[in-house]
Amino acid sequence: MLPDHAPDKDEGLDTLPEPRPVYYAEQALLGALLLEPHRLPDITGVEPDSFAQHAHGALFAAIRSLPTPDPGRHAKDASWLTAVLTTARKHTRGLTASYLHTLVQVCPWPKHAPAYARMVETDHARRTLRLLAHRLKQTATDTTLPQPVSAALAEADALARCADDLAARFRAHPGSLPRTPAPPPGGTLSGHDEEALDEERSLLATAIAHPAEAEQMRWLTAQDITHPLHAGLWQCLTALTRRGAPVDPVTVLWEAQHKGLLTAEITPRELLDLLETPPGGSPPYWGERILKRGVLATAQRVGARIAAFTDDPATTPYQLVVGSRRALADLTSLRTRWERANHPTPPTMPAYSRTSPPPRASPPSVTTPPSPRISR
Repeated sequence: MLPDHAPDKDEGLDTLPEPRPVYYAEQALLGALLLEPHRLPDITGVEPDSFAQHAHGALFAAIRSLPTPDPGRHAKDASWLTAVLTTARKHTRGLTASYLHTLVQVCPWPKHAPAYARMVETDHARRTLRLLAHRLKQTATDTTLPQPVSAALAEADALARCADDLAARFRAHPGSLPRTPAPPPGGTLSGHDEEALDEERSLLATAIAHPAEAEQMRWLTAQDITHPLHAGLWQCLTALTRRGAPVDPVTVLWEAQHKGLLTAEITPRELLDLLETPPGGSPPYWGERILKRGVLATAQRVGARIAAFTDDPATTPYQLVVGSRRALADLTSLRTRWERANHPTPPTMPAYSRTSPPPRASPPSVTTPPSPRISR
């Protein structure tokens, strides 16, 4: 059963959380409609599932399902309220007539019902976006999925559609950038991250052994590689291949020297040892594993970022739109490169072929008419 009023700390209910502002907005909206049901046509953008409280949603559904009573008769007769309560109880037990009385009492102004409905709609949009953001985070970390990247990108698409829907329903305003601090990055270099480092070492070693294959991997960038040294070495290797220069451990070592990668902690011998032991597999194989890891890590980070926006009550609906779109943009370039890695563009064939150039067009022939014969 819903409480007739917000929990009071003096009642020994310190363990109960204080209701959020939307709780009171829902009460005010329902109270307005119970008092003046004829205002229901003015309520737009709100559905029964828009309410955070299930019982409130059941009451709203019951109000919508019943014919609107005559205002004069409604002021004198409580039969319509009884019908609302009976209908709502079919879906939610514990509702009482006293709680409907409470809703009527706590409504400040029934004429403000559209404003209360907008508050309910706004909070529902926030909760929907939060749910989708958490689903993106969970999907990106679910190791049981057969196609985790496809599943994560599908959840990102759902988030983008939700942001588009919010943009259409809530007006833009100045200062639309959210001010919510970014959540701290989680995890340290251990366990699962060591596997990522092994994959990066394998990529470098196989790319040294097969530079022609590495040269075709334009879809992999140094930003996809987690270790700074490995990222720098990948840049050295790709720079050599694109210049058409010889590629082997020594040439990469020489390029690394010019890039400032050799330090007191990284000696030339250690660098050569890293590059001279090619494992199994091929550069594209290891590159796809690295890119896959990057896509999932970015998806998890994007989900956490958008969830942080929704958890900040100071973030307006349109700030949620702008912040979500910016966060999702970080995933867009990765998605494009992932698709290029898995679906390379086939070479285009010319529209037609010819073995010899067409004959050059000659100027049009002009027939000169015979000059008239002059007779003497």
